[in-house]
Amino acid sequence: MVQTALSVIMERAERRIVMLEREVAELKEQLRRNSQNSSKPPSSDGPHVKRKPPKEPSGRNPGGQPGHPVHRRALVSLERVHEVVVCKPTHCRRCGQRVEGTDAEPLRHQVVEVPPITPQVTEYQVHRLQCPHCGITTCGQLPRGVPRSGYGPRLASIVALCSGAYRLSKRQVASFCEEVLGVSLALGVVCKLQQRVRRAIAPAVQQARAYVQSLHTNVDETPGASARGGAGCGRR
Repeated sequence: MVQTALSVIMERAERRIVMLEREVAELKEQLRRNSQNSSKPPSSDGPHVKRKPPKEPSGRNPGGQPGHPVHRRALVSLERVHEVVVCKPTHCRRCGQRVEGTDAEPLRHQVVEVPPITPQVTEYQVHRLQCPHCGITTCGQLPRGVPRSGYGPRLASIVALCSGAYRLSKRQVASFCEEVLGVSLALGVVCKLQQRVRRAIAPAVQQARAYVQSLHTNVDETPGASARGGAGCGRR
């Protein structure tokens, strides 16, 4: 019986030693990490970390150097062009003679512009009608998919994107919606829309989190990194 108890104690001790050795190895690995070999910010480096010396100036002017390949913005296909404006000369630039015809390969110049943003308001008139036989009234129903709140899913998504991915405060989101989208939102409405999107994407976020945790990948050790990307109700 004593031998059995000693075996149990030894087994527990061995497991404890293995666990402590693993923790020590992880702590040593964390100590070796800095901004040069991981995603940690430079401000987290200790005094023992030696920075790489700055590169000596090359003597070249900033920007593109002579002879470098030209990189131009790719043109949009004609199928995606909203409007085509044909610009043809009417007279010869030398003698003034009238010119006609079509260039088989004209120079293409495209200008990208955002159309004027006007809020699209849809009104649903729900009627309540009285039965001529029994006198009871029956109310109509909103179509399937119509939100019960006064704001649609695209507007809610923009609010969540601005506050989550772009890290804008609720006041900045409300200002953006009013000045750019032409939609006036109270701060409480901004928070409600954030929570609405949070609930809608919660299952997808949970699946993505479970998938990432199952992988052996490097993660961002920057403080607060886990709090990014949410559509929360933090700053005002």
